[in-house]
Amino acid sequence: MTRRDVVVIGASSGGLQALQTLVGGLPAGFPAAVFIVLHVSPHHESILPLLLSKAGPLPASHALDREPVTAGRVYVAPPGHHLVLEPGHVRLTRGPRENRVRPAIDPLFRSAAYAFGARVVGVILTGALDDGTAGLWAIKDRGGVAVVQDPAEAEVPSMPQSALRYVEVDYCLEVARIAPALARLAGEGVEEKGGAPVSEELGIERRIALGERALEAEVLRLGEPSPFTCPECHGSLVRLRGGGPVRFRCHTGHAYTLGSLLEEVVEGTEDALWGALRAVQEKELLLAHMARHAREAGELELAEALRLHAHAAQQQADLVRRAVLSHETSAPAAGLSPGREEG
Repeated sequence: MTRRDVVVIGASSGGLQALQTLVGGLPAGFPAAVFIVLHVSPHHESILPLLLSKAGPLPASHALDREPVTAGRVYVAPPGHHLVLEPGHVRLTRGPRENRVRPAIDPLFRSAAYAFGARVVGVILTGALDDGTAGLWAIKDRGGVAVVQDPAEAEVPSMPQSALRYVEVDYCLEVARIAPALARLAGEGVEEKGGAPVSEELGIERRIALGERALEAEVLRLGEPSPFTCPECHGSLVRLRGGGPVRFRCHTGHAYTLGSLLEEVVEGTEDALWGALRAVQEKELLLAHMARHAREAGELELAEALRLHAHAAQQQADLVRRAVLSHETSAPAAGLSPGREEG
């Protein structure tokens, strides 16, 4: 028999305060290692470890590649890197983005499920859309414990709601009650083989997160080809088999849930419409400029023809502008979209 000694926590929008409350409530001598992913911008330094160290008695720091795992410490994913667990140590990788972000919650949760099975407690806090749901499903499948912040008090409830929809959650608690629950769970004896065996799919996705080329990791074995393409690299997407939310991966490794894929497509469509508007307006300006020059040169018939073409381009631009504005108003509501990063 072994003990629960690995706690993984994922948060996104609104997660800073929730993490300070949770980590601040953990007692000195906490008998488990704590690993945290908060969606943060890769372009700015993060002071999250400093804030968490001040919140309570446990020391917090950005994880270092291959450093050993020690109970009673808090390891935070640094900006721009996935945090992945292996037996006895941590790994930092710049593997493909998942659900539009790096660090992402799912790679941490899946790697914990793969390496530690029933020893893991997974916690989903406030955040938009559904990063972490698939990873929490893997933790539960491998015999671990699933904890979710009560959506009623979450600043952004989408991530907790998604976890509750797809995972058989053990505890749904207000954030102030999660730390006492973790204190009870940590150190409890568990049967090491209490959950499902490691699946081939879990192993493949772990290898991709560790930076192995997705094709060499046999990403095509994860599911069936879909009619969709990756918004990031334009490779074909495979619809993944298994439990949890519907997900996709491309042959370079980028991963999406249906929700994050929709959000990426919405943004790409808007970018394309604005690009089309710019091109048509440039055409309008060029034709008007040519008409002016023709008029000044006394070529009145040519000037009139160019003026009519410029007017037609203006009408086209108005149609595209209306399409852009209509697209913006019909895009998913903010509460349903993942928001790229916090902080």
